[in-house]
Amino acid sequence: MSLPTVYPLSTLSPELKAALQERTEHRLRDIVGANITTYYGISVPSLSPFRQIITGKDVKEDPTIIIDFRRAVPLSDYGSYSPFIAKFFGHPRKQSELENLLAPGLPNFIAKSSSTTGNKPNLFPKYPRRWPTTPSSFAKRLHLTNSGTAVYLYSVAYQDLLEVMGEDGEVMKKILVCIGSSGAMRNAENWPMEMDSTRMGTIMPGHVSPWATGFIIHQRSFLLIHALFALLEPTVERFLMTFLTFFVDLIHYIQEDWSILIASMRDGTIPDIGHIEHVRTHLQANLRANPRRAEELQNIGPPLNCPGWAQRVWPNLKTVVCICSGMFATLIPKARSVLGPNVLIQNIGYGCTECSIGRMLNIDDTETFVLETTDVVEFLDTSEVLVHDNILQAWDLQPGKCYQPVATTEDGLWRYLIDDIIQVTGFDPRNGWPVFKFYGRKNLAIRFQYTAVTEAHLTSVIQALNIEGIARIQEFTAVVDLRDFPQTVGFFLEIIGDIGPDATEARQKAFEALVGANEDHQRAFDAGQLRLPTIRIVKPGTFAEYRLWRGESMNVGVGQIKVPVVMLNEEQQEWIAERVVTEL
Repeated sequence: MSLPTVYPLSTLSPELKAALQERTEHRLRDIVGANITTYYGISVPSLSPFRQIITGKDVKEDPTIIIDFRRAVPLSDYGSYSPFIAKFFGHPRKQSELENLLAPGLPNFIAKSSSTTGNKPNLFPKYPRRWPTTPSSFAKRLHLTNSGTAVYLYSVAYQDLLEVMGEDGEVMKKILVCIGSSGAMRNAENWPMEMDSTRMGTIMPGHVSPWATGFIIHQRSFLLIHALFALLEPTVERFLMTFLTFFVDLIHYIQEDWSILIASMRDGTIPDIGHIEHVRTHLQANLRANPRRAEELQNIGPPLNCPGWAQRVWPNLKTVVCICSGMFATLIPKARSVLGPNVLIQNIGYGCTECSIGRMLNIDDTETFVLETTDVVEFLDTSEVLVHDNILQAWDLQPGKCYQPVATTEDGLWRYLIDDIIQVTGFDPRNGWPVFKFYGRKNLAIRFQYTAVTEAHLTSVIQALNIEGIARIQEFTAVVDLRDFPQTVGFFLEIIGDIGPDATEARQKAFEALVGANEDHQRAFDAGQLRLPTIRIVKPGTFAEYRLWRGESMNVGVGQIKVPVVMLNEEQQEWIAERVVTEL
């Protein structure tokens, strides 16, 4: 049965506002009360004014704590926490020095950020939830649809294992260092690292691939092995993954290695591909020859043979759950061509390594979120100076305006400035929480002397170009094009099929879209500060190859690599420029 559509309110009623305020302030007192006694809470200089104000107060019960917090706690960034987080990587790792560092106890794992721009990844300790009866947002989103056979394209591998020692030299806890989705998946499904060795040859209930598949750290090999076991199972109902790029790359590799996969199914042998030797035995133990299924698939043919291929291969397929908004939305037409019209592409929600922030307002709307978090999120108007005096609460927001989230978390972040911009569209009529759309990354803008080009501006250009007469765009990235004077925005596009007959108009249409987003571009063009945007087409498979190349060169986990909306790194720019096949 389909759920009724929820329509946002433009204003909050007094009752909804009061209830929203009470929930938010209750959670804030809980978080502050727990984390002010940590080593960070009692020692960091930036919290000294707050500590002085609350001396003698019952932090968890005194309502004036909320006023004190808002007046005295400043904004923070990663630099405030990095000296404390570095202690987890020192030697020896003594429990007495690491316990209660940022939040009570010891973390379950340390999450690595994606480092999309090429910078060194940030690290965020993730502590046990203090309210274990409340499922994490991630856990709830994994189970939004009915249970059934699913392809879980999540890595469970980790990059490091930190042993915390007690006073007698005994190992008191082992802390994983891994990408955020790996740690969150383990927590959500209650999969402790200590059980890994006994699970390697096991296919978990509801899954199609052995546990060992999650320990393949090479992206192509990871996806091919998942593809093999998924193709063998005709009852698949769901695909779950971090980003929609995973599904598109999976289809790309199935198409590319179709004959290898069919042969493996026919004779029951794991294919001879690299980077799987450490788990090959466990994989092989779960693979049985199935010539009947191989013949059935051979008759259907590879993914690009027919529209709606996936529903012929998996007749019960209902849902693909992943991040598919913002820059990933350009992949939906490609995924839809393979999935057919009846499979729901569902967004898993909105969040970042620092914290989870929102879920979908309506299950079939991939772009609109409603605030849902176990932490506390405040907001900064992007048109104002970024200081704590300008922080707004959820009930103060205005539909149509853009804001930057500010998170105070169970994991020990205090008014941490999230590097995203959201646009508020209203309020949830059920509970008053803000409803919003993702607008773009703050640090991924192209900055010219006269103005900045945001992620939202770039996306509007792609939407203007993504028409039948010009090109069907699968993925894109942008750079500052300095090959000629004056500089301009340069686009690299991977397209589906051929360039359309109106491609000669593409640069002008791109410019018009930029001007439509910000009139400063027209003034800069008239003043000779800007030329028409440039558009270069790369060979098919370039963006999948990029994710593979970055994963190998950076040695990061499967599922962590994203193609940045704006490429600022020179090495990345040179790499993609080498794969250009034509320029419009």
